[in-house]
Amino acid sequence: THAYWDDIKALNIRQPAKWSIATDYVPAMIEFAKNIADKHCYELDSGLYFDTASVEDYGRLARAATEDDDAEGRIDTVEGKRNAADFAIWRKTPQGEKRQMEWDSPWGKGAPGWHLECSVMSKELLGFPFDIHTGGIDHREIHHANEIAQNQAIEGCGGLSGCAENSGAKIWMHNNFLIDRAGKMSKSSGEFLRVQLLIDKGFHPLAYRMMCLQAHYRSELEFSWDNLEAALTRLKRMIMGITALKERMAGDSPTVNVRIDRALRQQIPVSYPTSRLMSVDINICDDLNTAAILVTLQSIVFFEESPEVALAQIEKIDELLGLELLTLKREDLRIRPKDAQITENEVENALSARKEARVNKDYETSDRIRDTLNDKGIELMDGDPLGWEWKI
Repeated sequence: THAYWDDIKALNIRQPAKWSIATDYVPAMIEFAKNIADKHCYELDSGLYFDTASVEDYGRLARAATEDDDAEGRIDTVEGKRNAADFAIWRKTPQGEKRQMEWDSPWGKGAPGWHLECSVMSKELLGFPFDIHTGGIDHREIHHANEIAQNQAIEGCGGLSGCAENSGAKIWMHNNFLIDRAGKMSKSSGEFLRVQLLIDKGFHPLAYRMMCLQAHYRSELEFSWDNLEAALTRLKRMIMGITALKERMAGDSPTVNVRIDRALRQQIPVSYPTSRLMSVDINICDDLNTAAILVTLQSIVFFEESPEVALAQIEKIDELLGLELLTLKREDLRIRPKDAQITENEVENALSARKEARVNKDYETSDRIRDTLNDKGIELMDGDPLGWEWKI
């Protein structure tokens, strides 16, 4: 749990107002199951099962998009089930066995079904209907279809046609998969994709956030180190452009911030209907089209004539994107591998020695320092203000 929270923080994701823990709600799950058992469930030796024929429009959420029942092939076969899609509300502990976590219930000792916790926690914390339910696309065919059936049962409501609120949520949104076509990551190889792995390899986590924002959430997103590096480069260029805007404003940082605030309050509301912010508003309302927002953001960074207006608009857009655009520095985005053979201070000292050698026209020493740094993963970039980057 704490590792997950660390990832949330690293990716600059706002924490919710409340984290809900499923085991805190087991008594409420048992009550929920008792309330729907008579009309919608039947008991087998292995547990209490929900009769999917007892609600209207079962599986409509999945079929609305797929028009097939392939998902039923992923449902475990249980002897005695009335319908193939029927699912467990309560799973009894088999005789002679003991689960790691189990509770007493009217149907014997056991544990809640996989779908029950979601219906109970959302009803307890948000009430039905709530606005938006999210999840991975793999939940659409089975898990969310079963959750909706439970919600219909507890609310005593009819079909879903013309009344989406009967599903428990007004809108169901599903994000697609992050995929690795190279097939090089697996638990068996000891290297699989985690935020911490990206950090250990030296990437700033907001580069990964940028990579995600470049794709629509309903499209597959292919992960590769090249794609991550490309996203890092795009973020780096934006930060360089924003730095140039700040320099054009002249003055120290507090003054810049005051002028940004003034522009945000005074200039943007006047120009809003015809400004680039209008297109941002349209795109975020168009099923969260963040990729299009990034294009608009770039046009503001590189083509807005007034630095005050540009920075004010960037600040507003970053409330959506969460890339820390006004505080991030290009130096923060240097790739710093955890297993690097050299420290940044050593790089800077070597760079100073190389510059001195070049001033003295001692090109042999200059080249030797460059080659030594290259061997340790450092790529020198003569003419660049920063002077060097880590190689991948």
